[in-house]
Amino acid sequence: MSESSSSPTGADGGSPFELQYFPPDPDLAEMVSSFYFVRLDMPVFDEYERADRPQLRIMSMAEGEYIFPDGHYFPAKRATIVGPTSGSVRARGKGPLRIYGFGLQPVGWATLMGDHADKLTDRAMDAADLFGDWIDEVAEALIAAKDTSERLVIANNIAREILQKNQPAPAWFTRTVDHWLTQSVSPQVPDLVEATGMSIRSVERMTKHYYGLSPRMLARKYRAVRAASALARGECLEEAQLGDAFYDQSHLIREMKRFAGATPGQLARPTPYTEATTRGRKQLAGKVSPLVSDT
Repeated sequence: MSESSSSPTGADGGSPFELQYFPPDPDLAEMVSSFYFVRLDMPVFDEYERADRPQLRIMSMAEGEYIFPDGHYFPAKRATIVGPTSGSVRARGKGPLRIYGFGLQPVGWATLMGDHADKLTDRAMDAADLFGDWIDEVAEALIAAKDTSERLVIANNIAREILQKNQPAPAWFTRTVDHWLTQSVSPQVPDLVEATGMSIRSVERMTKHYYGLSPRMLARKYRAVRAASALARGECLEEAQLGDAFYDQSHLIREMKRFAGATPGQLARPTPYTEATTRGRKQLAGKVSPLVSDT
């Protein structure tokens, strides 16, 4: 079993926070970006999460909340579906707490949500509204699992179960968009239109449906979070070939603040959560899509 983890050490030598990332089983690779398990043994968790792909999160208890870029507030449920986000999201919770979750690739997101995939951008919903009481049984099984290996088997089976609901999205389109987002540090919309052979209007409609954002906003989001991840890992933008991705320093600061929730100066001294997230994803390189591991 492959995994990556980060366990910042507290002043007393303990580990109040642990984050582990795992690649999905091969049959889920186009639908699930990665699984993650979080242990929070601290009284309060309060962090800005970067703009990200959709998530399904199961918590040991519903003690938390999300505040989205437009100020929308959503109290965390035992199981929460968080839609794609267009900016940083403030996540708060009370510990001790355990979180078991996975990110959804565009194919998985559209398969899960069907015609409603583009209606949950910068929003969240109670997973029980979609799955009923079954999701509570799932939460209990994850919490009761004897070890990480058993928990990962359960998590993969959960993903298989819920992603059978609707017909899958057109993988050719999402592969094309993912390639477009990773082949350049500053993706240009005309290049995507040419690669798909579709009209700009059709491309916009499909990216909003499967990714929750327009092509232009999607390019801005991944340009910023890629640069933010590099800085949080201690890399300089020039070495990461991202130095020319922004017009000037003020442009860089604005974009990172919006999409990563922190300035370049703050990312040079990342919080334990930010550092664990960026390093954990990078350690998945070669096991998941570059769009996951590099951002």
